[in-house]
Amino acid sequence: MASKAWALLEGRDYVTPDDVKVISLPVLRHRIIVTPQVELEGGSSDQIIKETLASIPVPR
Repeated sequence: MASKAWALLEGRDYVTPDDVKVISLPVLRHRIIVTPQVELEGGSSDQIIKETLASIPVPR
């Protein structure tokens, strides 16, 4: 739903993969709980989200 809203704010009536990527960090950041071990290694919820999004192929 957030991606749809973002696309509408951008003046489009359709969602692109880039819309999903742009809105993913603010929407998902609070849902990822990073363990202390990952934090000590320099990891963050943003990094996990970015890596996950990068591993998903973009549909054509």
